[in-house]
Amino acid sequence: MSSPVLDRSRDAAVPDVGRARPTSPFALPEVRWATVATVLFAFGLAAQFGGAPAWVWWALYLACYVTGGWEPALAGLRALRERTLDVDLLMIVAAIGQVLDGGLLIVIFATSGALEAVLTQRTADSVRSLLDLAPERATVIAESGAETVVDAATLSVGDMIRVRPGERVGADGQVVSGASDVDQASITGEPLPIAKQAGDEVFAGTLNGTGVLRVRVDRAAADTVVARIVAMVAEASATKAKAQLFIEKVEQYYSVGVVVATLAVFFVPFAFGAALQPALLRAMTFMIVASPCAVVLATMPPLLAAMATAGRNGVLVKSALVMEQLGSVTAVAFDKTGTLTQGTPRLSDVQALDESRYSTDIVLTLAAAAEHPSEHPLAQAIVAAARDRRLHLPTVEEFDSAPGRGVRATIDGHEIEVGSPKHLLPDPDAPVAAAVAEWEAAGKTVVIVLVDNVAVGILALADQLRPGAVDTVAELTRLTGLAPVLLTGDNSRAATTLATEVGIADVRADLLPQDKVNAVRDLENTGLRVLIVGDGVNDAPALAAAHTGIAMGRAGSDLALETADAVIVRDELATLPEVIALSRRARRIVIANLTIAATFITVLVLWDLLGHLPLPLGVAGHEGSTVIVGLNGMRLLTQRSWTPRHRPRRQ
Repeated sequence: MSSPVLDRSRDAAVPDVGRARPTSPFALPEVRWATVATVLFAFGLAAQFGGAPAWVWWALYLACYVTGGWEPALAGLRALRERTLDVDLLMIVAAIGQVLDGGLLIVIFATSGALEAVLTQRTADSVRSLLDLAPERATVIAESGAETVVDAATLSVGDMIRVRPGERVGADGQVVSGASDVDQASITGEPLPIAKQAGDEVFAGTLNGTGVLRVRVDRAAADTVVARIVAMVAEASATKAKAQLFIEKVEQYYSVGVVVATLAVFFVPFAFGAALQPALLRAMTFMIVASPCAVVLATMPPLLAAMATAGRNGVLVKSALVMEQLGSVTAVAFDKTGTLTQGTPRLSDVQALDESRYSTDIVLTLAAAAEHPSEHPLAQAIVAAARDRRLHLPTVEEFDSAPGRGVRATIDGHEIEVGSPKHLLPDPDAPVAAAVAEWEAAGKTVVIVLVDNVAVGILALADQLRPGAVDTVAELTRLTGLAPVLLTGDNSRAATTLATEVGIADVRADLLPQDKVNAVRDLENTGLRVLIVGDGVNDAPALAAAHTGIAMGRAGSDLALETADAVIVRDELATLPEVIALSRRARRIVIANLTIAATFITVLVLWDLLGHLPLPLGVAGHEGSTVIVGLNGMRLLTQRSWTPRHRPRRQ
């Protein structure tokens, strides 16, 4: 019997990627320095406003400067050697004399650098752990028939290997003989094991079922799909790492301009006979009022506040850069299994062929009893459906399964077979064939039930849509102006059926990981900024390559979670358009803050250049602009900034 209903071994579940213990955050020097700087700043703040002597809180703030600012200062000095100017160095210099403001900026920059280091390290750990999918050893069959266990990395094209039940396939290749079900969800994302027989392709790292396969190696270890996933994730992540916040893109020009202008403010009057002290005081005042502190705080608080609000509502956004980028998304691409759907099949239909002898409950009872010893996802779905209906399952007297065919059991003296219509219903003109064809055309997996070689019923199973999927697709279409795209490794029939149900017209199915990356790049080459949403190892390269990647939190593989820029923690699709809308609000506030900061800087600079701006008033104006933009950004901390536009309909 061959069907999607097969007896699969108890080891058939694919373990999550990245089981290796990750690097501790405190093993990273950036994290240690940022922690020390934050603690020192907190103590300094407490000392200053707690009435401690000035030298105490000055010392604490200066220690914060040293621990949190030595690295950007060193980077700035190195930049000076290369005849460029780093805004971090300018910020540190400009903040001298206003230690509270400077200390706050030091903490923000140090914490941001530490977060980036942690995420980079965790991504690297997960990429390395992906290689654990492929087995270290493989059984090679010599021409004489002798078997030798070798290192899988040494396999060459043309080698013949044997894959036993429960083992992982050692290399990409073609099945020469044997039949089995292979769970290749880690590569293609397909929710169910795929029947493999002679002539079919298998991939390294996929999990064999209960059959024995003889496989001819077609690709060397360095060229397998798993190895290419590793390379694609690393390459795409490195490319995305070059992205910057908008304000960072103009920092260097701004820094150079401020330094040149400060020197001019001092030297030009001095050269024309001005006294040294007034010229120096004017230049110091200019440096303070033109410093980028307010500009930096105009950007970060709104984005950090938006990140906090998103986190409270179930979306983990990993950086301020990501929060900024989400608002510029112009197209969304979804994975199918585990993203738009729940990733597990459920019984959707039961049809009894002869109600007078076998009712639908009896058909389901017999199928569930026969499938009970099996651990295949379809078998579990059938058994779960019977239990939901509180059906009593009779005892199985005998049980047998054949890889790629199905299951056979003896119940109360009757032989029960459960399997694919392709093998159990060879007559295409049989009356039941029309119902089978109709359900299969709808993208469902059909199982036929035989009692003593007579068909008595058929079952249909399908993956279930996530709650809110239809409304989410509609809302994303409204936000971006384009309907989302479906990118899936699942078959075209199932993909098209689901896409029609949720309102997606652009469907690209049967995609391997590299195909998803190519699809994302094709979309972005048309000028679109693509957000891709996925959950599996096979989605990781596309998540890394896209403008922005979001992973489903509960079912997502470790690699997808680490590679993605954001995570939907509770798998609630309705939060996706909300976080995009929140990002757009944050971007509007950033623009408003930059306008406020630029206005203050312009007024104070002109006052200093054209009149006489007292230093205390310049500091007060500078600090006032910082407070205003900071408070304006904090508005996004309120729950009002996260306003659901729709509630998911029942589906």
